[in-house]
Amino acid sequence: MIRELVASLRDRLAAARPMKRVRLERFGAIIQLALPRALVFVDRTMARRVARVAATPTAWREPEDELGDHVLSAPLEAHLQLTNRCGAGCTGCYTGASPNGMPNEWGLVEWKRAIDVLADAGVFHLALGGGESAVLPWLGELASYARARGLVPNLTTSGLEGFESLIQITDRFGQINVSLDGLAATYAAVRGFDGFARADAAIRRLRAKKREVGINVVVTRHNFAELEAIFAYASEQRLSEVELLRFKPSGRGASAYKDLRCTAAQHAAFLPTVLAAAKRHRVRVKVDCSYTPMLAHHRPDRALLAELCVYGCTGGDFLIGAKPDGRITACSFAAPPPLLQLGKRPSVTELASYWDTPGAFGAFRTWRDAAEPCRSCEYHSLCRGGCKVVSAHVGGDPSAPDPECPRVLAHAAA
Repeated sequence: MIRELVASLRDRLAAARPMKRVRLERFGAIIQLALPRALVFVDRTMARRVARVAATPTAWREPEDELGDHVLSAPLEAHLQLTNRCGAGCTGCYTGASPNGMPNEWGLVEWKRAIDVLADAGVFHLALGGGESAVLPWLGELASYARARGLVPNLTTSGLEGFESLIQITDRFGQINVSLDGLAATYAAVRGFDGFARADAAIRRLRAKKREVGINVVVTRHNFAELEAIFAYASEQRLSEVELLRFKPSGRGASAYKDLRCTAAQHAAFLPTVLAAAKRHRVRVKVDCSYTPMLAHHRPDRALLAELCVYGCTGGDFLIGAKPDGRITACSFAAPPPLLQLGKRPSVTELASYWDTPGAFGAFRTWRDAAEPCRSCEYHSLCRGGCKVVSAHVGGDPSAPDPECPRVLAHAAA
């Protein structure tokens, strides 16, 4: 089925089906398809063939290389944490959000300026979140502004606050996902309060107005056994996707990490469990980049993974994050990078100057300097050493091999 999808995309490219944008890269180009919605990576030969890129010396300024040999010219996606305001108080909140938010949060003017910078850089997608960004009175205006600048704004919401305002502006977003970390009592076991009924009601109302509605599930040891039921729920609600996120020790989640992280056995069983559930209930599944070590454990076809652009930690490369005060991060869960020579941490509006700065994003870009067992792993160039946030929390070194990777665990036990 996966190979058929790849073949279908190739056919669409060969037929020059509707393309929204083309961005040149050292390896070739990234083509944004309108239908199906996808970013497709192609080499220079295919770029010339389907995107009609002129075969001139100025089309590409550097020698051709392979995807992954160098960072991209700009991120594909920016994860913007618009606010740290949220009254839910989830036990494992990745930001430690609170009802009052954080000092110096940006407003509409600053975030519009950031969108201008991201659009000028060639970013394709925005992932908007919080806290709970639905409480922001200017959220709809910001989403409209992003669309006007050629960016697709997607949204993650808890469905618990600001929902009546959100339901009026659903058409301004690409995908809207509601955070749902379990059904019924399991939701409370993971999040620390009973919010399932309200989240469920939000999902139903959103789906009645919009087709592109899905759920985000942070997978923990307490809801892993319920993944099958979660996929069944998504199918019953006719949701467009289930996105599975690995639990990471950031924000309040750092304190809850030992209680909520999955066991080694659960991580080893992750891929077959998810594939079976997705196939049985015919629901599209997305897994975040930090799950790549768990995928590689089952030794899938490496060439196929590369063809599908399945990569591990791509923070500071394929994606970036930004805190509510604009500070740039390698990903949503990472701390802001070290101070610049100016004596302050860079903001997302300084992306253009920071992107090519030597040492930018620290360990997120030095994954090639790997220790064992990553160095000898055939999947290393795809996995990139696993989750830097987990490595930093567990061992104090973000460049160390991911301590939850099955291969790393086996190496340590040998």
